[in-house]
Amino acid sequence: MTTTTTSGLHPVIQQVTQRITERSRSLRTAYLEQLRQFKGRGPRRSSLSCANQAHANAAMDSKSKIWLAQAQKPNIGIVTAYNDMLSAHQPYEGYPELIRQAALKAGATAQVAGAVPAMCDGVTQGRPGMELSLFSRDVIAQATAVALSHDAFDAALCLGICDKIVPGLLIGALAFGHLPVIFVPAGPMGSGLSNKEKAAVRERYAQGKATKEELLAAESAAYHSAGTCTFYGTANSNQMLLEAMGLHLPGSAFVHPSSPLRNALTEAATERIVQLTEIAGDYTPIGELVNEKTIVNALISLLATGGSTNHTIHWIAVARAAGILIDWQDFDELSSVVPLLARVYPNGTADVNAFQDAGGPSFVIRELVNAGLMHGDVMTVFGKQGLHGHAVTPSLGEDGRVQWDALPEVSGDTSVLRPVAEPFAPTGGLRLLQGNLGRAIVKASAVPKDAWIIRAPAVVFESQDALVNAYKAGELNRDFVAVVIYQGPRANGMPELHQFTPVLGSLMSAGHKVALVTDGRMSGASGKVPAALHVSPEVAQGGPLGKVRDGDLIELNVHTGELRALVDEAEWNSRAVRSAKPDTTTGFGRDLFAAQRLVVTSPEQGASTLFIDTAV
Repeated sequence: MTTTTTSGLHPVIQQVTQRITERSRSLRTAYLEQLRQFKGRGPRRSSLSCANQAHANAAMDSKSKIWLAQAQKPNIGIVTAYNDMLSAHQPYEGYPELIRQAALKAGATAQVAGAVPAMCDGVTQGRPGMELSLFSRDVIAQATAVALSHDAFDAALCLGICDKIVPGLLIGALAFGHLPVIFVPAGPMGSGLSNKEKAAVRERYAQGKATKEELLAAESAAYHSAGTCTFYGTANSNQMLLEAMGLHLPGSAFVHPSSPLRNALTEAATERIVQLTEIAGDYTPIGELVNEKTIVNALISLLATGGSTNHTIHWIAVARAAGILIDWQDFDELSSVVPLLARVYPNGTADVNAFQDAGGPSFVIRELVNAGLMHGDVMTVFGKQGLHGHAVTPSLGEDGRVQWDALPEVSGDTSVLRPVAEPFAPTGGLRLLQGNLGRAIVKASAVPKDAWIIRAPAVVFESQDALVNAYKAGELNRDFVAVVIYQGPRANGMPELHQFTPVLGSLMSAGHKVALVTDGRMSGASGKVPAALHVSPEVAQGGPLGKVRDGDLIELNVHTGELRALVDEAEWNSRAVRSAKPDTTTGFGRDLFAAQRLVVTSPEQGASTLFIDTAV
């Protein structure tokens, strides 16, 4: 039975929230004071000079020019991550015109304020370009700030879905915390080849039992059209967190790009953002909406759904952008009391379409709020009812507009989504590991219980290719712990290590006990391999993971939260960390990020290049 305080909130959630509030007090106060400097100045256009206004209005249609010249109508800035390399972002191509027309109907104007870069980790896996991926989040944040820097907007709509894009947009938007902001999703692609079947073909290919043509056919059947990839990785975890933070219209995350409801939701978001402006009167600036309770709600939704480990980095940076300080201990303590309510690949076999059909984010939010496991008393972009008002599902009314209906009382599929009273597990999806190797994160919900304790000799690798080549040479057909070093943000930008998943997964399928320990990332698609990720401090900063030698016995214990080398203490203390690896991060654009590698903070500080006061 869940224990709650007299206020109805679980005491651990209350304690963690209070600790975050106290820890952040000085920084949060300074942030809010900065935000208030830019409030209460009426329509933004009215503060521009005539020359400023003429430049900003020049390309607008005649009706919009008249309204803008009067400077009495709200003007909405659109920040878009559109490109047609990302299947998830391709549907955004037509959104600006849809938003402009919807804004005019709502008595406002809208302009594309700017675009942000958006790379696809699915394309750059195992390639040099992946070493730019993590830093692209901060570039996106800066590009968002550049887009909004014209001071010509009364609110903003952010168009973005995937990996680093949403955290980057959110960090950038929080730098303009006096503006109301709504995030506008585009939805997932339809279900194709199941994630289980896709993973099986990947393992067969790694074993040399499937051809490249068979692998390409399987991948193409899985990733087959416009829309977000359907597994529950970082992109779809983003959408869950935004819903839990009240930055989406309720239930809008996983409606398909081709659905008429999708366009209606975009029009409704435009209408709503106009209402949230200072001019319209229902003023809800993002910097006040995103507070300590909102951040805790985001973490809880991640844990309750078994979301991506990437957010143990990204949301620390997001919180810091709002003057809020969180760490991995906060994640771990929340995870100890938040039940696992969803089984979506790689935490199960279902995809996000099945998750949505079963009730989706709104079901999760309702269950957690009602059980005292989430703060319901928060501001959201939807209205004044707090998160209680998000326990609804959108549909298309007879007039073509969105209507919100009551959510079904029960899950549509209890193999995918369950109530708090009958969770898949009593604790959340992520755990903190710590010991003489440092601090790390493990995605416990994806790992079978019989692999929660691994004790095996280390095999140390200094690159991704070294591990893959050793596997291909038949050198890894045994129990071992792969210790992969020099993969942190200062070493090489902390690329994703997904090419390990089929390799290590196939060895597990062959009956070997294997695990991964690395100062790199493996994110939301980490799968069944027990993996201690983001080990901090990283080896490039002298982290103790650099003391490990081939043959050292390594223990990874999810039950106890331990990660250690079982080496005599005196010998361990006498060992030196490996000498620095020669720099290979040159060419292919990587040289342009050399400065970021020098100043980036640790993963537990958000792996950020933006906040000097937390740089170490």
